[in-house]
Amino acid sequence: MVLVSATTEIVITAKSASPAATPAPAEAFPEPDPRRWRMLPVILSAIFMAMFDYFVVNVAAPSFQQDLHTTDAGLELVVGGYGFAYAAGLITGGRLGDLLGYKRMFVYGMAAFTAASLACGIATSSAILIAARLVQGATAAAMVPQLLALINVVYPLHERPRAMAWFGATIGMGSVAGQVLGGVLLEANLLHWTWRPIFLVNVPIGVLAVALAVRWLPDTRGTHRPKFDPIGAIGIAAGIGLALAPLILGRAEGWPLWTWVSLIASVPVMIVALRWESRLARAGGAPMVDLTLFKERTFSVGLALSGMMLAMFGGFMLAMTLFLQGGMHMSPVRAGLLFGPLGVAFAVTSLVARRVSGRYGARVIAIGASLSATGLVLLGVVLAWRGADLAAWQLLPSMMLVGAGNGFVLPSLVGSVLAGIRSKNAGAASGMLVTAQQFGGAAGVTVLGTVFFSALGSHPGGFGDFVTAMRWVDAVDVVVILAILGLAFLLPKQAAGIAARARS
Repeated sequence: MVLVSATTEIVITAKSASPAATPAPAEAFPEPDPRRWRMLPVILSAIFMAMFDYFVVNVAAPSFQQDLHTTDAGLELVVGGYGFAYAAGLITGGRLGDLLGYKRMFVYGMAAFTAASLACGIATSSAILIAARLVQGATAAAMVPQLLALINVVYPLHERPRAMAWFGATIGMGSVAGQVLGGVLLEANLLHWTWRPIFLVNVPIGVLAVALAVRWLPDTRGTHRPKFDPIGAIGIAAGIGLALAPLILGRAEGWPLWTWVSLIASVPVMIVALRWESRLARAGGAPMVDLTLFKERTFSVGLALSGMMLAMFGGFMLAMTLFLQGGMHMSPVRAGLLFGPLGVAFAVTSLVARRVSGRYGARVIAIGASLSATGLVLLGVVLAWRGADLAAWQLLPSMMLVGAGNGFVLPSLVGSVLAGIRSKNAGAASGMLVTAQQFGGAAGVTVLGTVFFSALGSHPGGFGDFVTAMRWVDAVDVVVILAILGLAFLLPKQAAGIAARARS
């Protein structure tokens, strides 16, 4: 998976290394950095905070409207603007890590994200909060790709599955914590600050992460730094942004004309950007994306699977939240706590995945998809069987199976896609992968949210209508997960097991 020029060389400089240290081969690290396990929680804090802030605003939406008198359109920008800026900037953020160094970009990104979180927490108007959320998303795009890049660069091949397992577990914990901890902070109403602590909680975490990153993260630099590709960066970000904006805002806005114009315009803009990238590569330049990358089956299939998996999971989380709070009239705290077992199952299977991947290889992804499919089918059976008599606890087995399946799939899939990446290209490759995940998540939320509200109707007659809406979402998710299961068998068997075999 080569996304940038082969002229960039990565140098890992240990704290005790000589200033005249010579470049090491991109894939050979005879002396692994002794700080690598101490630094793992530090770099994982980036994905935890990014996922936490992606989900936490959902439970605080009513508080924004009450305290800041936010309009419906403003509320959509508070909730969706973060995801828009985050996804649009990931490829550029990863590429900058390749050029400027992963440690430097991580520290700068984390510091800026912390400052943006502070600005969100002290915002005095909806306009300030929207602007701060956009900056928060953009700075998340600067720090998150460096996480996967550092794992690819710092950890020997046989240790990467362990690090990736913790990466997957952290995604699950961050996603669920956004709903659970967010609800707790809102209900606690610390110092009568209502919604503000959900953003301010990032500040001490971010300050500590920056301090430890400066001390523990290995330095990375390019000995031959190709020129940055501003045309490619702007063109690709514009293409992604034009597609994402209507996906994030269209449903709530009623799909006005601008959403369709934006979606249609995203296609020619992206085509022009990719043609520029191809032309730049033929001229010997350093494009943002090397299009020959898509000739590799592992990369192409893995990218598609990443997007589809997050589409299924993001839509499922949204629909279940609407079902619990709107249909079952749960408070944000109670609804959030019901997601707790799902998060635990996600975290546990993420850690187990690294052990079984050595035996089953890429089939681990199919095993995880099968678990999620079983959970979704079970949910459909429970909804049809219990109907209006459904109790919340009866949802737990299916939710846990969905969480467990995603926990198996995500770290194994990320490891498969990044397994063949040369260390010097790790940042750009990571940005591409996370972009596919975020785009898939936004598309899943839009499509499945539309399915839910269309089935619910504008004037729901009672809990039975919510059950019907949830059943429709579940049926669509079953179709998606079956497609994922089929695609999983297209991955080369050695893809997910490469690191494990290297260990032996």
